[in-house]
Amino acid sequence: MSRLHTKRTKPIIGLAGGIGAGKSTVARLLESLGAAVIDSDRLAHEALEAPDVIVTLRGWWGSSVCTPDGEVDRKKIGVIIFDDPAERVRLENLLYPRIRGRREELIAVYESDPRVKAVVLDTPMLFEVGLNERCDTVFFVEADRSVRVRRVSESRNWTEEELKRRENLQKPLNMKKASADHVISNYTDIEELRSQVERVFSSVLASIA
Repeated sequence: MSRLHTKRTKPIIGLAGGIGAGKSTVARLLESLGAAVIDSDRLAHEALEAPDVIVTLRGWWGSSVCTPDGEVDRKKIGVIIFDDPAERVRLENLLYPRIRGRREELIAVYESDPRVKAVVLDTPMLFEVGLNERCDTVFFVEADRSVRVRRVSESRNWTEEELKRRENLQKPLNMKKASADHVISNYTDIEELRSQVERVFSSVLASIA
């Protein structure tokens, strides 16, 4: 727990790992153990639903980025930002302040809730946006590339090339792993994964008791 800068009764745990490694599965296991999970993807979806954000996006990219019922078409937005780094940065500058503000609100709520044992930040860009510095400890979830390719093919219909393209937008996995405090292996056995998560979570809670 060397990241702990101030005395805290509840640790903030950051999750990192490759796409398809199973961070969300680990997050659900931590939630079952008494942690509260803040899902950055969910916060991003909420931000994209804000009426003023929708108006801004229509002004940037036209009405085609919205569905017939007026909601943002996330697939079309995804195509725009993955093909143009400048547009990705522009979208991030619009959404990140909103996401950050909502995240801090939730952290405050969970830290004051006696039922919550820890706060988990489940975000695909933990290191890229500096959120690792907000954490008391970081768990790196790993899985073989072949396993991750199979998972994203089944769950997102991605090819291996698409997985590689998206991971190239992030920091290298070996850097994230080396910077993490704990490594959790997620291959095929959910019970083994559960055992690892329980063991590491218990050690983190014990370190601040």
